[in-house]
Amino acid sequence: MRLLKNIARSIIVLLCVASFAYGAQVSGTVKGPDGAPFQGAFVQARNAKTKITVSVLSRKDGQYRIPNLPAGDYELRIRAVGYQAQPRTGVNLTADQSASFEFALQKGKVHWTDISLYQADQLLPEGKGKDALFTPHPGQPTATCAACHGIQTRIASTARDEAGWRDRVEYMRTTMRVRINDQEAGDIASYLNSVFGEDSTLAKSPADLPGYQKVVQSFGDDAMKIVYVEYEVGGKFPWSAVPDKKGNVWIPYNGPVNKIAKLNPKTGELEDFPVPSADVLRIHSAVPAPDGTVWFSEQFKNKIGRLDPQTRQVTEYEAPTSGTTHTIRVDSKGMVWSTGSNLYRFDPETHKFTTFPADVGSYYGIVIDKDDNVWAGGLRDDGKLYRVNSKGVEEGWAPPTKGEPRRIQVGSDGSVWFGEYFSGKIAHFDPKTETFKEYQLPGARPSPYALGVDRNEKIWYASYYLDELGCLDPKTGKVIEYPYPHSENTLREFFPDDQGRLWYGSPSNDRVGYFYLADQ
Repeated sequence: MRLLKNIARSIIVLLCVASFAYGAQVSGTVKGPDGAPFQGAFVQARNAKTKITVSVLSRKDGQYRIPNLPAGDYELRIRAVGYQAQPRTGVNLTADQSASFEFALQKGKVHWTDISLYQADQLLPEGKGKDALFTPHPGQPTATCAACHGIQTRIASTARDEAGWRDRVEYMRTTMRVRINDQEAGDIASYLNSVFGEDSTLAKSPADLPGYQKVVQSFGDDAMKIVYVEYEVGGKFPWSAVPDKKGNVWIPYNGPVNKIAKLNPKTGELEDFPVPSADVLRIHSAVPAPDGTVWFSEQFKNKIGRLDPQTRQVTEYEAPTSGTTHTIRVDSKGMVWSTGSNLYRFDPETHKFTTFPADVGSYYGIVIDKDDNVWAGGLRDDGKLYRVNSKGVEEGWAPPTKGEPRRIQVGSDGSVWFGEYFSGKIAHFDPKTETFKEYQLPGARPSPYALGVDRNEKIWYASYYLDELGCLDPKTGKVIEYPYPHSENTLREFFPDDQGRLWYGSPSNDRVGYFYLADQ
């Protein structure tokens, strides 16, 4: 009997070791221009076939390690703002191979496309139209271009004349329905032409400006443990990425393509499902239901839709009141909930909507707890946290800081977490005592958007303006800030998979992916 137990233990150990030894590995050292070890450079391995990129950071000793790479051809490259290094192309890795590569950084140029939205706001010159370009403050009725993306990927990357800028601003007004008036549109176009136009006198590099060093972000040693795995989607503005129980990931495209996609995370293959329409729908949210269907919102049409992936059939249902539909969730009974101009509950069997109006304004984030209580946040002027319980009774509570509960999550103990975007805080609500607790986030302009609770009950957020992720430990109040491997992250929601990884969409960078912390 003892022998059988020992054999069983050995098998378990071997299985555990094998599970952590999957794939090839690339490691090495990154050194700065002075030859010293360089901390904080992203080392990225991109698979030429699948277009899957794994990004890790070099540690204090300059060392990096990229684990669990499938066999294939790779390109290795460095991303470190203000530095450059020769990429390694044609790197062929076999299964279980360990390869080592050294990188020597040289001083490079800092581009306007490299910096965060906060840095751009601080460094760009003042001028008429600048305020209208960036995200509004609480209570302002308009939404600006920066409500969906910053200046880096779609503005600073291309030089246009004033007619070109006016054309782009008009596209945002008409096709993407950004709510700006004629005066604001003209001011924005003129301002963009003055700073990024063909005759601009703006410094070619933000590093040439005297205030640049004051807004450079730094990160601690703990931040070097994060690993990102990302998938390219090809210019379709992916709004989120939601895993289903079969291991697929569902992606709503919020741009003008009117499609939902299914991603195979192992192969990187994407399958598109069109939603037929002559108009731009701006699909804002798409989530899989327990029965295998996918429910989604058509923000511009004030509709919700149902996709049957097997038949590819799409069925649409228009909300009973005018306005927009926003974020979708499905409860354990199959009821479909949507935020927007109102909070809606839709019964797929009767095709009937039930409407829960906000006290003022509309709803934004939404989550459903294990008891089928629905939690939603009031948008801007309202600023309340709402609950509709399983009996259909709605209640609301006003957080200590007036503002906008943006994304909302529920912990394993039933407590509610939400981001206060404008005040730069994470808030906790205890439903039992009906009390709030707020945590001020670090950084020059923290702006928590995407929000997630991991298996250790730590709270993750994406800071929209700072291009970073953060992790709050509620037990200690400590926050660790992590760099993101692109400028303009625009991460809006986090969704966990069965391995505990948090998935996201980055519309500005046309990527979806997940992240985790490596043992280093």
